[in-house]
Amino acid sequence: MKDLPWHSKTILALAAFLPVFFLIAALGTKIGIWGWQIGLLALTMGGGFLLAAGLALVSLVSLVMVLVLLKKPRNNTRAGIALSGVVVAGAVLITFGSMASTAQDNPIHDVATDTANPPAFSQATMAAREKSGANPLNDYQTPLSEIPLFAEVSPSLAVRSHAQIITDIYPTLRPLPLGRATAQAGAAAVAAAMDDLGFKNIRIDSEAGIVEGVAETRWFGFRDDMVARIGANQIDFRSVSRVGQSDLGANAKRIEALRAATSVRLGGN
Repeated sequence: MKDLPWHSKTILALAAFLPVFFLIAALGTKIGIWGWQIGLLALTMGGGFLLAAGLALVSLVSLVMVLVLLKKPRNNTRAGIALSGVVVAGAVLITFGSMASTAQDNPIHDVATDTANPPAFSQATMAAREKSGANPLNDYQTPLSEIPLFAEVSPSLAVRSHAQIITDIYPTLRPLPLGRATAQAGAAAVAAAMDDLGFKNIRIDSEAGIVEGVAETRWFGFRDDMVARIGANQIDFRSVSRVGQSDLGANAKRIEALRAATSVRLGGN
């Protein structure tokens, strides 16, 4: 280690610090040391990108110095460190690029199986969302251009509503038929499926015919509210993130997972 040049030591230090930095950014958000804007946007996306770009630059410089500029015989150890730095930095930057692309492909954070009449949340859930400073819920027929959170989306997206976007992006998202099961059995199946999937604060409101639960992401602790409306013939689902603009497709995937788990509980309806 002592014999390594500054650029090799810098690569090793940055490569070791990157995962620690991302871990601190995520867990700090989860336990409430700072808000998601700092943890995700400023630290992870901003600081993390700069660190990865810095690692890529130093690694490329090191690689050139080891393989081209130095007149001494090539040092395999130094070359290996430089190549490792390029790979690590490249993986991080590619991940950021993939996230940006996924965000563009999934521009909203409120998804339901019934876009004409999406399931409504209880007053308790709405109070919890308001207390946490969550995004307000929006009418599914309103163009995004009329919603402040989406004021800066592209013109082609601004004229579309939640209902149109859900229909276009998630064409396979659909209600779950009850089949021969009763509404009571359907509610019990949803609640049990939520528990299987790790939901918290699961509540059944038999009078309203709804089951609610809160999903929490592992690293950042982002909370998404989900409600299932049990009708006479089918179960409709809705999942909404509390913060952010894009959900990276998480809510649609969660609905599909809950729908499948509930179907199993109902005997494959």
